Amino acid sequence: MGPILWKSFFRSLFHHPWQLVFSLIGVALGVGLVVSIDLANDSAKLSFKLSTESAVGRTTHHITGSDGTVSADLYRQLRIEKGIRPSAPIVEGYASAVNFPGYSFRILGIDLVVDRPFRAHLTGMENLPLLDLTALISDPGTIILSEDMATSLGLAVGNSLLLRVGSITHKTEIVGLLKPQDRLTKLALANFCITDIATAQEIFHTEDRLHRIDLIIADDKKGTAQLQAIEEFLPQGTEIIRSSTRAEHIETMMRAFQLNLTALSLFALIVGMFIIYNAITFSVVRRRQLIGTLRCLGVTRSQIFTLILTESMIVGIIGTLLGLLIGILLGKNLVHLVSRAINDLYFVLSVNSLEISFYSIFKGMGLGLCATLIASLGPALEATAASPRTIVTRSTIESRVQKMSPKLALSGIGMGVLGVVLLSVSGKNIILSYLGLFIIMLGCIMVTPRLITSIMGALQPIALRVAGILGSYAARSISTNLSRTSIAIAALMIALASTIGVGVMIGSFRTSVIHWLDTLLKADFYVSAPRLVATRGSASLDEELVTRIRAIEGISHVGSYQWFDIVGRQGRTPIGVMEVVAPSRKNYIFKQGNPETIWDTFQQGKGVLLSEPYAFRHNLNAGNNISLRTESGMKDFPVLGVFVSYNSDQGVVMISRTLFKKFWHGKGVSALWLYAEEGADSGAIEQKVRNLIPPGQTVEIRSNKLLRLETLRIFDRTFAITAVMRLLAMIVAFIGVITALMALQLERQREFGILRATGFTPYQVSGLILVQTGLMGVVAGLLAIPVGLITALVMVFVINRRSFGWTLQLDASPEIFLHAVLLAILAAILAGVVPAIKIAVSPVSAALRDE
Repeated sequence: MGPILWKSFFRSLFHHPWQLVFSLIGVALGVGLVVSIDLANDSAKLSFKLSTESAVGRTTHHITGSDGTVSADLYRQLRIEKGIRPSAPIVEGYASAVNFPGYSFRILGIDLVVDRPFRAHLTGMENLPLLDLTALISDPGTIILSEDMATSLGLAVGNSLLLRVGSITHKTEIVGLLKPQDRLTKLALANFCITDIATAQEIFHTEDRLHRIDLIIADDKKGTAQLQAIEEFLPQGTEIIRSSTRAEHIETMMRAFQLNLTALSLFALIVGMFIIYNAITFSVVRRRQLIGTLRCLGVTRSQIFTLILTESMIVGIIGTLLGLLIGILLGKNLVHLVSRAINDLYFVLSVNSLEISFYSIFKGMGLGLCATLIASLGPALEATAASPRTIVTRSTIESRVQKMSPKLALSGIGMGVLGVVLLSVSGKNIILSYLGLFIIMLGCIMVTPRLITSIMGALQPIALRVAGILGSYAARSISTNLSRTSIAIAALMIALASTIGVGVMIGSFRTSVIHWLDTLLKADFYVSAPRLVATRGSASLDEELVTRIRAIEGISHVGSYQWFDIVGRQGRTPIGVMEVVAPSRKNYIFKQGNPETIWDTFQQGKGVLLSEPYAFRHNLNAGNNISLRTESGMKDFPVLGVFVSYNSDQGVVMISRTLFKKFWHGKGVSALWLYAEEGADSGAIEQKVRNLIPPGQTVEIRSNKLLRLETLRIFDRTFAITAVMRLLAMIVAFIGVITALMALQLERQREFGILRATGFTPYQVSGLILVQTGLMGVVAGLLAIPVGLITALVMVFVINRRSFGWTLQLDASPEIFLHAVLLAILAAILAGVVPAIKIAVSPVSAALRDE
């Protein structure tokens, strides 16, 4: 192909700059959303990975106990009696910085004498003077921080740092600073706090206990024999596991959350594909005469196809590059929302910066270019498939679309059935669930042209009576231009349906949580230690404080709760130790089991209760047995019932204090709930509790109303990232419909010129355009209601269930659907303003001129 052909074809690309701009915006926003979520997810993963690897170092195996601790005597026996070396004791956990709200530290208590083979990179001890190390070992309450963190907080060697673990605040002194040499190590150690193991035991109140024993065991025959010897020596209730097991389990916990965010971002990219399709289609339609002329002059189909694809790929490349830039800028804000949601739902995670992954960048580029290519294939094939004569004839295209619409509708119904079948046979696979939803939505798109014809046929008489001949003409022209109007309406319908689906899912979740809280929170006061993870209260209250609270006059019942984890080869099992009092028995909603008989059996320690997410994830039901690792080995416990809980998507195994004392080591409680005697002064009781709190301790005391409000605040904070994604998707949809409808109306300039020439005034033609775009908005909004409801049903009862294990109450608020319809109408009318003004001010001769 010569330069003249390229020049003649691409010249018109710059004659319509707004169409080019909207196309670039569509691609850029779609790619930007996907890249931003990908970068935020990758930053969270990298932060977790680096933190874990820094804490684990060269460790190959851990020895852990059934309650998350092991005896310090076991370490001494392994090292001295059995000669297991290298081996190292570890006490670790998280603490919040009292002086610096919002900052938390991962405290790692190590034995500096034996730890170097495990974590030489972590200590950075070659950069620390011997005096600092001596102080760390010999002086209680001494710590080492990373130099970057100390600088950011304005701290230096010799300064004090107040660290709070549970309800108790500990004063520590900085005796040294770590100075990592490379960027990744700096990131890994950003929130680390290194201390001697004795200081860590004091901070975490583990006394003669360790959190784990680290080992380095060779991966050979000698190592295998050593592992077997250790396993034979270990007492019941302890287990040796690979060091990677815990990290793999936590990554699995985050996978469903991050996958759902990625899927939501893909909705925006799909809408962006519609924008590209409309832009390229409009470009082809504007040049029908040119394409037909070129074909008559001997230009081949393949050459025309190449020209169109090249043009679209240029738009795609520029839009994708802009999208990468938007993704990076947006990701810097989203990473904080993602990390905060992970902190609220799963575990403490500190993400201080956005890490730009080349994999995410290349994936974003690939998605943007592939989306552009797929979206432009239709217009390119349409322009090259027909003969030169039919290319010029617009009616030929519309006639073909009208004939195809019934077959397309039947195919769409078939796609919908296929999607439903895929949902029903995909088990718990989340990716296949989303694929089934996308297939159903694709089926809805294919049915759209036929539905538009039917709806416009029904609306035409009404439009005739309401708006006269202009109304009838507007309704009829939507049906007669089906090849263009159906794409615009379908794009808006799908975009609105996805926002309806997400909105209904969030609303249903919130309604379910409110109902759960209203049933559960019946006590007058709730007392707990501050928590770093919103859904878990693993820190314990001071034992003496608990005893004194129980003795307060005016309190009729005191219930208690305690968290701990069983960590083993199968991952982490969350355990809740509950002391149930008579008034709280009726506060639980059971999915399985008889509430009338469960509690007596439970209190006697003859079985356990499972939260719904745990039962779902592990395929357990009431009447089954569950195996748990205890201090006396693996034990089977009958499942008495399954109860509703939205506290954690990982679920929990609930046991009574009677059962806990029988099979596990440990003491203390994480929270108390207090029932006041009838007629007692609640305010006086609350003040008595506050007066009992000794100096240096922080305890949260909340009424049921305050706790309910705080829980909902955490819920809204957790779903903030989803709400942002929904808003951005709506913006993309808004731009998409404006682009599509503007293109459609500008394409019909000649038709409107004929109307002007036959006596229509500029006001009448402008009114016709606005009525037509308004009708298209109404149709898109109305079609979005059932499609959005289908999307919501799939997201609430299939995707949510398979992702998190919760059963939600459907709350399809009319406001969500009304907002979608109003948004569709507003976007459609705004899309008609520019063409209406342009037609009104343009000379009739210009509109009638045959290019």
